[in-house]
Amino acid sequence: MATTPQEVWQLLGELIQAQKETERRFQETESLFQEADRRFQETERLIKEQSQEADRRFQETEHLFQEANRRFQETERLIKEQNQRLNEELGQLGNRLGEFVEYQVRPAAVRLFRERGIDVHEISTDLAIQKNGQGLEVDLLVVNSDEAIAIEVKSKLDQDDVDEHLARLAKFKELLPRYQSLKLLGAVAAMVVPNQIASYAYRKGLFVIAQSGEDLMILNDAKFRPKAW
Repeated sequence: MATTPQEVWQLLGELIQAQKETERRFQETESLFQEADRRFQETERLIKEQSQEADRRFQETEHLFQEANRRFQETERLIKEQNQRLNEELGQLGNRLGEFVEYQVRPAAVRLFRERGIDVHEISTDLAIQKNGQGLEVDLLVVNSDEAIAIEVKSKLDQDDVDEHLARLAKFKELLPRYQSLKLLGAVAAMVVPNQIASYAYRKGLFVIAQSGEDLMILNDAKFRPKAW
């Protein structure tokens, strides 16, 4: 059966319409592909940025760690320097304490106690004894025929120093029986004597010797009565 012109035109129209639909779908597919490519590139960019940010933060963290380590080493160096200075100052203080005993307390003790009516015939420094498992050290001991005064010398006097000296006086005659017949008195001397410590030692019956200007003086007033051991 022969094809009519009308059928030819109808078929041609359908072909044209199908071609247009195919072209439309191709354009949509191309658009989707372009969108997918754009998103892929965006994702790749974000990954790179995140990687760069992570690298930047890592470098910042490493820098902070290096700075902390540098400061730690600097602090350690300063502590060592301070400890060295402290040790030097303590050594100098020890030398000053020795000089304080040798050049000030020892000669002043004769004058000061004679002014208090206690004559001094003999002076001993750095007296030390070990006996029956016990030890005793006395910085300065002044003696006459009736009395002995054991003097503890410090750079700065505190309550523990006073208490330790009281304990020292309590066992003095046990370890040094040759002084058994003498009346034992106690004294503390220091370059620095806080008022409350001076009062504490006074109440415990000890003479208190302190630096006053370039000289030494006994701080106890005329009413003071020393404790005898």
